[in-house]
Amino acid sequence: MLIALSNTPRDYAWGSPTLLADLEGREPTGAPEAEVWFGDHPGSPAEVHDGSGRTLDAWLPAAAAEHDVPAKLPYLLKLLAAGAPLSIQVHPSKQQAVEGFAREEAAGVARDAAERNYKDDNHKPEVIVALSDTFTALAGLRDLARTRALVDLLGDAPAVAALRAHLRGDDSADALRSAIGWLLGEADPAAIEQIVDAAASAESEEYAAELALTRSLHSAYPADPGIVVALLMNLVELRRGEAIFVPAGVLHAYVAGLGVEIMAASDNVLRGGLTPKHIDVDELLSLVDFRPAEPPFLRATPSGADAEVFAPDVEDFSLGHLAAGGATELPLTGVAIALGVAGRTTVSGASGSRLVLEPGQAALVTADESPLATDGGGEVFVAMPGD
Repeated sequence: MLIALSNTPRDYAWGSPTLLADLEGREPTGAPEAEVWFGDHPGSPAEVHDGSGRTLDAWLPAAAAEHDVPAKLPYLLKLLAAGAPLSIQVHPSKQQAVEGFAREEAAGVARDAAERNYKDDNHKPEVIVALSDTFTALAGLRDLARTRALVDLLGDAPAVAALRAHLRGDDSADALRSAIGWLLGEADPAAIEQIVDAAASAESEEYAAELALTRSLHSAYPADPGIVVALLMNLVELRRGEAIFVPAGVLHAYVAGLGVEIMAASDNVLRGGLTPKHIDVDELLSLVDFRPAEPPFLRATPSGADAEVFAPDVEDFSLGHLAAGGATELPLTGVAIALGVAGRTTVSGASGSRLVLEPGQAALVTADESPLATDGGGEVFVAMPGD
């Protein structure tokens, strides 16, 4: 069974006013359009176009007994259009989410409270694949020797010297924990401004992109400590079709561009800067993996002609990709959501059911339709459970 799905864009302030409209070939609304969710998450469930008038969170439990679908999806698929940087954030592991959610439930913290950290008891690993020519992100903490070299460019103002002192030591993770804890919890706005001003006036060929981002972030988030936290992170520029995988504990922020994103079905986000929202510094520090690492690129595995799968080591999801150019097939690992991102593509299942997908259009595909086939000059991403 193939059934068309749709949803309306979320109007978060960081959204782009043009990227989603350009993808779908329509006039921009003039408002920021940040994300379109294709899933059953109650925050913005997709509409099911089968005449029932239901959204997917209601449709799946009603259909589970009759069709080959679960009552709830383990993943959430999104189009994400960043016109301005998102907050620096981290997601908990499954165990941390279970414990944190139970703790806040027992304490009586309202689930919609601004200070609430855990909205549910699930983890939220995620993958994003660039759809724009470039997609800029911050992902993970940079090698400490390189970070020290960057900070050495900033001169000897008192706040810079304090940051440098926190970054000393033989244990890289301890040094980065100390620096980020100080920036988010103890450094006053004047100290943050001093470091940012030093970075804004610094020059370096090697770190030109990082220093330019600092200047850009300063105009968007004046005196926000996250500007300096960003200086400690890997700056990544994905080309179209490239991906990163962000597991639990990895600090990250999406800065600019259009991408297709898949994640475990959760809303657990702890923020670490570039935001006016609540930051629980102690809880954030308890979750972050402070070990420096290279950017977490994720390479796709080929799956037949013109098909590939982005498959991180998680049970919740994998993301198939069917390239433009001709007929191809993709085996499904369970109930799937197919999303058109370029051209015009006919998708069809084993039963002979067919739908045409234009960019920005999606379809629910039951597992018994495997393999999913495409034909035409379009490009499709397919969300499905992990294998």
